[in-house]
Amino acid sequence: MRRRRWPDGAGVLVVERPAGAGGVRVPLEVASSYRARRKGLLGRDSVDGAMLLTPANSVHTFRMRMAIDVAYLDRRLIVIAVRTMRPGRLGLPRPRARHVLEAEAGAMVGWGVRVGTRIAVEDE
Repeated sequence: MRRRRWPDGAGVLVVERPAGAGGVRVPLEVASSYRARRKGLLGRDSVDGAMLLTPANSVHTFRMRMAIDVAYLDRRLIVIAVRTMRPGRLGLPRPRARHVLEAEAGAMVGWGVRVGTRIAVEDE
């Protein structure tokens, strides 16, 4: 399987649903450069959609203004863990994680993101 790298910028997150149910499409920001990953959601009061940090296997919420949902994804973009983190927390590294998806707290439940869910990233 070829490794996929996305450039910094906008895209669309597609949360796949069971066969025939279609997928949920969510606005996405991709942070793949060191500078973009380091900044992440810091300094924001909200986020429209989600942010994908890649490559990444852990996050922190120091200096964040809001609680966030965090989904850890393996190299095939399958969710291996989902957590809600309050500001001022440090997430432990997930050895199998290659990407981290962040969104406002509570958003991922509405999108159907849970362990075992496959996601896709499309260009805008």
